[in-house]
Amino acid sequence: GPEMRAYLAKLRQKVTVGVVGGSDFVKQKEQLGDSVLEDFDYSFSENGLVAYKGDALLAKASVAQFLGEGAVKEIVNWVMRYMSGIDCPVKRGTFIEFRTGMFNISPVGRNCSRDERNDFEAYDMVHNIRTDMVKAMRDEFDAKYDLTYSIGGQISFDVFPTGWDKTYCLRFVPESEFDEVHFFGDKTYQGGNDFEIFTHPRTKGHTVTSPEDTLKQLKEIFGE
Repeated sequence: GPEMRAYLAKLRQKVTVGVVGGSDFVKQKEQLGDSVLEDFDYSFSENGLVAYKGDALLAKASVAQFLGEGAVKEIVNWVMRYMSGIDCPVKRGTFIEFRTGMFNISPVGRNCSRDERNDFEAYDMVHNIRTDMVKAMRDEFDAKYDLTYSIGGQISFDVFPTGWDKTYCLRFVPESEFDEVHFFGDKTYQGGNDFEIFTHPRTKGHTVTSPEDTLKQLKEIFGE
């Protein structure tokens, strides 16, 4: 809100202020306003795979570029073969969603209804569809590619290069320039998408519960 915006503008006269989020840049602008590049010194979307310093694009990375198209095909083909052998209550569409920084894999298919989603979640709790699939992928790919597997939500899991969590953005704030990095986030528990950067040796992590709480903690640390 306006109070936070005013405080951050003042804070930027003392320290460098950046924002990092898992969603893409379009979504980040929706969440933080169209002036996000003016309001922050650094803006990292997709965990920093898209990195801005002011309004200058520093870097852009993608899983296809990083792994190579051969590896992408190998992973996709393997997943499709494996999925053809899975039984679950229903199957719909979009079993693999290819995103900039990850594969999102859903045995039931992402475009299932709310009820079908709930049914799959209940079925998965009993039959460990996702857990078993992750184990099979590890057995297949661990020797070739350094990938991280993250089961989240009701119907899918993410597969991404190890280190492509929020800590990825730290490469753009070098230690030579920044002796202290404070991170504020709400999902700082194990399994939450703020956990890795919250516990990283380079950061001082702060758990916040709301924008109001964030503002309160910022003022405690950096003053009014």
